[in-house]
Amino acid sequence: MVLVYAESPGGQFKKSAFEAVTYGKKVAGLLGTSCVAVVLGANASGAGELGRYGASRVVQVADAALDHFDSQVYAAVLSAAARELQAGVLILNHTSGGKSIAGRLAVRLQAGLVSGVNGLPVASGTELRVKKSVFSGKAVAEYAIVSPVKILSLTGNAVRPEAMGQPVAVEPLAVPVPAARVSVKSVKTIEGRVPLPEAEVVVSAGRGMKDPANWGIVEDLAAALEATTACSRPVADSEWRPHHEHVGQTGIAIRPNLYIAIGISGAIQHLAGVNNSKVIVVINKDPEAPFFKAADYGVVGDLFDVVPRLTEAVRKFKAAH
Repeated sequence: MVLVYAESPGGQFKKSAFEAVTYGKKVAGLLGTSCVAVVLGANASGAGELGRYGASRVVQVADAALDHFDSQVYAAVLSAAARELQAGVLILNHTSGGKSIAGRLAVRLQAGLVSGVNGLPVASGTELRVKKSVFSGKAVAEYAIVSPVKILSLTGNAVRPEAMGQPVAVEPLAVPVPAARVSVKSVKTIEGRVPLPEAEVVVSAGRGMKDPANWGIVEDLAAALEATTACSRPVADSEWRPHHEHVGQTGIAIRPNLYIAIGISGAIQHLAGVNNSKVIVVINKDPEAPFFKAADYGVVGDLFDVVPRLTEAVRKFKAAH
């Protein structure tokens, strides 16, 4: 059986949970088994909707102690759930939460773990072979997991959520919930926009903006495209933009369908975090900017002239369609 941990931060399911369940259903199909989604916390609402994305069953550990994320507690509960349900494959999202519990789960379940996968595995006897990008996206490595229990964490936007079923009844699951050793006093989250790892369209800018006061044209383009904004590391280090918008090797690695880079030279550290984007558009006045070598489309020109024109063109296109 394939067990999918469906994340529900704040009690809400986001696109990443539906991606994981869709992926889990496809893996279960390859293995000739079923896909079960597990939900943690008492305040998660609408868990039955996970059935639309391929879960034949949805089980919930409805303990209020799980309403706030704690990697040690979550790992203990998920490992107990995997044993109770006799899961052979466990699938997580490659998010900050998924990363923090994947290793703990692997130790508890004595499981082989491959993190950050972006494609379906291949079953070979009792082995599961799966590929992932390595060396900052410059190469692809294939891993063979031979342990009885196998764990995969799925990169964001690697799989499009697919509605392939119907809502199902949520079943309670009784497993021990250990006492937390960390006390959560408050939680602050960024509201009002799609998180960068989940964003399908990202508009990013760098030092070419010259001054944080000029960021309005970036936000206007992002609003027209219904995109999430991002920035390069020098911009975040200069406190022009908040650090949660920093994408790159030392920031957030993203995989959007469209990445627009404005006034960013394209240093290797930045490319390492965005080169898995499906389409990259670069706007820069320097025709020798390294980013153009990685771009699918490039515009050589003054961003203060190009970006407002692009925004206006997007608005006109949307108004006409």
